[in-house]
Amino acid sequence: MSDSTYHSGHALSHDSHGHHGRDHDGHGIHQEGHDHGGHRAPDRHTHGGHAAKVTWWMAASATLHCLTGCAIGEVLGMVVGTALGWGNAPTVILSVALAFLFGYALTLLSLRRAGVGWREAVRLALAADTLSILVMEIVDNGVMVALPGAMDAELTSGLFWSALALALLLAFLVTTPVNKWIIGRGGGHAVVHAYHR
Repeated sequence: MSDSTYHSGHALSHDSHGHHGRDHDGHGIHQEGHDHGGHRAPDRHTHGGHAAKVTWWMAASATLHCLTGCAIGEVLGMVVGTALGWGNAPTVILSVALAFLFGYALTLLSLRRAGVGWREAVRLALAADTLSILVMEIVDNGVMVALPGAMDAELTSGLFWSALALALLLAFLVTTPVNKWIIGRGGGHAVVHAYHR
């Protein structure tokens, strides 16, 4: 074997090893991108660069999760406002405030159980629930105010509870397609879906 042939082969071998090393370096960088401070971020599954298809069941589940917290706050606000004889405006303000409070609280609770830190949990809860709760409260309180006598009905009145049940049902029906659209764009409950077990 001539010296030139030997050196050429040796150089090619070094190039091959260098390429292999770069592959490993690239692989290391790829792994690093999914690891934040020792805590592995939830995987985002995509197919061909597109997010997984959002089903109506997923949207309804996210809306129901949101509705649970909203309903607790809404009912509590309406009950307190009605019991104290408040007017429509302060009762609605209290109901909306409590709906946001309990809506965020339920999401925060599930995120904390998943081991998410407080700051990140608050950020995720705000991103996941704000628009959904806002739409729900507009529909819910709009129905209560629009129905004749609903806001002035006594707590023992069937009108009060039937109107509130109808308002929550309509809020669910309106918010579900909104949530489907938001989740499909990677927002809303899409940002916390990976943390739900």
